[in-house]
Amino acid sequence: MDTTRLHETATALVADGKGLLAADESTGSIRKRFEAVGVESTETNRRDYRHMLVGTPGVGDHISGVILFDETIRQAAPDGTPLVRLIEDAGMIPGIKVDKGAKPLAPHPDGGETVTEGLDGLRDRFHEYAAMGARFAKWRAVYSIGGGRPTDRCIQVNAHALARYAALAQEAGLVPIVEPEVLMDGSHNIEACFADTEAVQRAVFRELHAQGVMLEGILLKPNMVISGKDATDQADPDTVAERTLACFRRTVPAAVPGIVFLSGGQGDEQATVNLDAINRRARRDGAPWSLSFSYGRALQQAALKTWAGDNDNAEAARAAFLERAEANRQAALGQLAA
Repeated sequence: MDTTRLHETATALVADGKGLLAADESTGSIRKRFEAVGVESTETNRRDYRHMLVGTPGVGDHISGVILFDETIRQAAPDGTPLVRLIEDAGMIPGIKVDKGAKPLAPHPDGGETVTEGLDGLRDRFHEYAAMGARFAKWRAVYSIGGGRPTDRCIQVNAHALARYAALAQEAGLVPIVEPEVLMDGSHNIEACFADTEAVQRAVFRELHAQGVMLEGILLKPNMVISGKDATDQADPDTVAERTLACFRRTVPAAVPGIVFLSGGQGDEQATVNLDAINRRARRDGAPWSLSFSYGRALQQAALKTWAGDNDNAEAARAAFLERAEANRQAALGQLAA
């Protein structure tokens, strides 16, 4: 394991306010997003859409890395140039989603909790992806709030899987992005999110230590501490910033180079404004980590609606995508214009 290279890659991914484009939607997930704008989810359409995003001129000024799906890392642009090479030529780092999705947690599959699968054969897949040019990876675990959830068992089994994945990624020379997502779904208040996020992250970092993962060579991709989507009282950005940073100071070791927040169902503007508030407070009060973004829909939604399956709209869609990327880089610097 080349510890120096792992640390260099991790810090490069959060340098200068840049963040990640999560373009790793599974075939099922991107089908739903395409259907919402009237686009058929064919392999060609998926290729054209993602080529449009990663080929946006100037995107490397705001985006440090791109998380790809298995299908996408194997694809080439219409002129035959591999998408991985386009990403690298733009000054970005290619990454790969490696989990196989969240499945019902046995022995009570109707209990509303899940465990993420995909560890079987992962060592060999890592070597294959590294040979294709991937330098980092991502694994997502999800936790629901409400009705006694998340249970200790759900928290523990997912923490164990995240740590095993991270250890295998580092063995293969890839930086693991560790993504424990406490979902926004529900009517819970921000303090419930705080308590469960704290419990989840404590378990994750205990397991990372137990599995021998080098923290200087990972990135954390968590939810913000935020009100449930259906909560009557929605916390304002300053409160989100204060509670998020308070939670992470309790749980995230200073050795971790960076935290790249997921948008987690927030709207485009909401995710950007909250990220800006977090960085403004962190720069005022001090924080040991770089605080940036790893957004999917919050970066892509305007571009997807503009493109709508018609490559004649690519230029306008790229302009919309670049606008969101630039705004989120400003937010990651705590410099979002009012």
